[in-house]
Amino acid sequence: MTQTAPSFRVAALYRFTPFADPAALRGPLLDCCLTAGVRGTLLLAREGINGTIAGPDAGIEAVLAHVRGLPGCAAIEVKESWAGEWPFQRMKVRLKREIVTMGQPDIDPLKEVGHYVAPEDWNALIDDPETILIDTRNDYEVAVGTFRGAIDPETAHFRDFPAWFRARREALLAERKTPKIAMFCTGGIRCEKATAFVKAEGIEDVFHLQGGILKYLETIPPEESRWDGDCFVFDERVTVRHGLMPGDYDLCRACRRPIDAADRASPLYHPGVSCPACHDTRSAAQKARYAQREHQTRLAAQRGETHIGQVKAKKS
Repeated sequence: MTQTAPSFRVAALYRFTPFADPAALRGPLLDCCLTAGVRGTLLLAREGINGTIAGPDAGIEAVLAHVRGLPGCAAIEVKESWAGEWPFQRMKVRLKREIVTMGQPDIDPLKEVGHYVAPEDWNALIDDPETILIDTRNDYEVAVGTFRGAIDPETAHFRDFPAWFRARREALLAERKTPKIAMFCTGGIRCEKATAFVKAEGIEDVFHLQGGILKYLETIPPEESRWDGDCFVFDERVTVRHGLMPGDYDLCRACRRPIDAADRASPLYHPGVSCPACHDTRSAAQKARYAQREHQTRLAAQRGETHIGQVKAKKS
């Protein structure tokens, strides 16, 4: 793949903090993003804020200054990287019940959470044979890369994690004399909530990777790394590698899953319509709709335009 010189600053952020009225924060935050020329998605809920944005330096600084002014967000951590093209098509600020959906209303990472482990200390923890290493991401994310020796719960959604853990708990703990559970995810938010859940289940020695995989790939040199493959990211870069450089995966526009060279060579792959993972799960009507969308997108590209709706910022 031809790579363009990085020109857009990408900022991934989250913070568990109580917002009494998230709806009141939404309008001013969206207005700030639009004025700053920033694109991406930010989620607001009573438990805090989560999301990723991209744009020019000055725009990102303006939005981060606004975010840091929100209740409890002055010390929010931001993981930054660069992209050669717009990694997002528009700007969205959404209200949610949770900023990361687990479906466990009694879990509060502000009250109890696992031990944070800096990327520099992560290798020593996961090299310990007593450590049970669990990837808390979705199955399609794990498929493109993970830490060596990590357990893949093969969950389709994060909300499936509690049931998986409860079903496997005894077997997992029985495999070690003095078990420690270490968990990780892309940016840290899912494993932070997962450690809060596991601690609520009565397990004390629980750890998670501070800053997530992104911080690890940014911090740890490849020759010292325990990471294999790429890391899936929820934007147009699709995946990143060590140093947060763009990976070699594309995105299926039908199911939004990553696709590699073998997928693109499959007879089940039709650009914008289907890939081997979703070909048999989409109806003829859906495929026809996807094909029309792909056709209009290509026509717009030939005119040097973006297909209508792709970059339109919406407040709904």
